[in-house]
Amino acid sequence: MPAYSYVAVDENGKQKKGTIEAANVDAAKAALKGEGKIPISVEIPNALNKDIEISIGGKVKPRDLAVFCKQFQSILHAGVTVIQALGMMGEQTENKKLRKAIIETKTLVEKGDTLAGAMATQEGVFPEILINMLEAGEASGSLETSLERMAVHFDKDSRVKSMVKQAMIYPAILLIVVIGVVAIMLIKIVPTFQETFADAGGELPAITIAVVNLSHFMINKWPIFVGAIALIIVGIKTAAKTESGAIIIGKTEMKIPLFGDLIVKTACARLTRTLSTLMASGLPMVGAIEISAKVMTNRIIQLVLEDARDEVERGVPLSVPLENSGIFPPLLCQMTKIGEETGNMEEMMTKVADYYDEEVENATKAITAVLEPAIIILLAAIVVPIMMAIMMPMMGIYSAAENS
Repeated sequence: MPAYSYVAVDENGKQKKGTIEAANVDAAKAALKGEGKIPISVEIPNALNKDIEISIGGKVKPRDLAVFCKQFQSILHAGVTVIQALGMMGEQTENKKLRKAIIETKTLVEKGDTLAGAMATQEGVFPEILINMLEAGEASGSLETSLERMAVHFDKDSRVKSMVKQAMIYPAILLIVVIGVVAIMLIKIVPTFQETFADAGGELPAITIAVVNLSHFMINKWPIFVGAIALIIVGIKTAAKTESGAIIIGKTEMKIPLFGDLIVKTACARLTRTLSTLMASGLPMVGAIEISAKVMTNRIIQLVLEDARDEVERGVPLSVPLENSGIFPPLLCQMTKIGEETGNMEEMMTKVADYYDEEVENATKAITAVLEPAIIILLAAIVVPIMMAIMMPMMGIYSAAENS
């Protein structure tokens, strides 16, 4: 059936815009009236009236999912049915991609599909961990509890990601400032002194010659410089899509001073939080480890968890492959072992996750504290030689003028 763009007024007198599928315009108007809306205009979408969707990054953020789960749980707790709740969520969700997925999920549930089954059809929107939790919640009649747990999970995951981004963005901004300052000095400042040096004659210091040559290169050969940077970026992104490239990048990430430690601690927080959440839903350990491996961003850590899944499937305790990997901290391995021995794995993983959440925050603060003076020193180490290259011949010119 064709889709029609509409403008209508709801029961509260608010204007609503959207699309609806119907056999014809009259059927679309009838469907809108059936939903309690008064249609103002219903027409075939065109370049001027269609709902344009812009999706950056291709994924719904954990923060969006946290809000979705909290609101969904609150609406269900008020006694509203799942279908009605999805309808309400579809109207008030701001993220367009998530809103579209909710509306399509509602349509499938109305046709008799389960909530988890309908969500599973929305590829790239609802993560596997959420689908598994809701499936367990539907089977046990504890859907609200599952949504509440997932709201906490996504909220903490979003907080950890935010802290990691802050740690990465700060040095990146400072580095861009350093590059900008150096570029301005080489392109604008150094050339203004070149004529003075040429008129004065005499032999220039080696450092001045080097800076002048670098300035010429930046001015005349800048496309080569920009092209080289673009080539490096494209090369890294292309390599990251291959298995061997992802492994090399994963190893390199964990060897970077300060950042390597942050990456491991972030992985520990995400791993334990995911395991705890999935085990709370009754998912077997093997399945929980498999899903946990998928949410990791570092390929080396993914491979370790995939091997751990195979080991656990053969009857080996999870703590053994984690310890043998040499990647995860001893505390994580020991706490996992205690959880296995006491049979209290879920609670133990929650405690470990809370601990590593704090560790990620502390590591982020440590990186910021170290990099701020380090980049200032780097800026000085670059700018001072350039200033010396300018001042040394200038001092020579002044000395010659005074002597004459």
